[in-house]
Amino acid sequence: MNILYTLDLIGTIAFAASGALAGVRRGMDLFGILVLGMVTAIGGGTIRDVLLGDLPPFCLHNEIYLWLPILVALFVFFTHRRWPKFESLLLYLDAIGLGTFVVIGTGKALSFETGPLGAVLMGVMTGTAGGVLRDILSNEIPLIMRREIYASACIIGGVSLVLLRLLEVNNTLSLLIAASAVIVLRVLAIHLNWSLPKAS
Repeated sequence: MNILYTLDLIGTIAFAASGALAGVRRGMDLFGILVLGMVTAIGGGTIRDVLLGDLPPFCLHNEIYLWLPILVALFVFFTHRRWPKFESLLLYLDAIGLGTFVVIGTGKALSFETGPLGAVLMGVMTGTAGGVLRDILSNEIPLIMRREIYASACIIGGVSLVLLRLLEVNNTLSLLIAASAVIVLRVLAIHLNWSLPKAS
């Protein structure tokens, strides 16, 4: 099992947990919590694959991406009162997942011979679309529309990967560098409360 796949599974778990917790906080029933956990974890990658014409999507090729969100959502449903203790850990796992999803999406788009901008957009979509669906379904303003450094970190990671590929840096190394850029930027934003400016 390579490191990128391991990080991808960690990210899937973190995204599923954040979706399920959103469902708990909105007072949803078990089915609603399962749906939010699922769409948060696999929504971005599924939309990416549909747009790239890679069908059936990744989650139907490898069903661990379906089972993990279900199991995580069930776990959150039955143990949600204990989750406030793990909120900070979940943020870090989410950052790992974000960086991993971005480079997987950008790299996959490049392998389908999209242009640089299209590849970056596919990376950003892979990292953020699931969270957007989660927020819309739970009647929240999507996180990427707020002030937090989130989608902008994804853009930096996607651009980094494109540039590293143009410089013909080793594939595995370029993926790790670009993912690390997203993760570090996101963690710094959490610790230092960085945010984008908004209209006064």
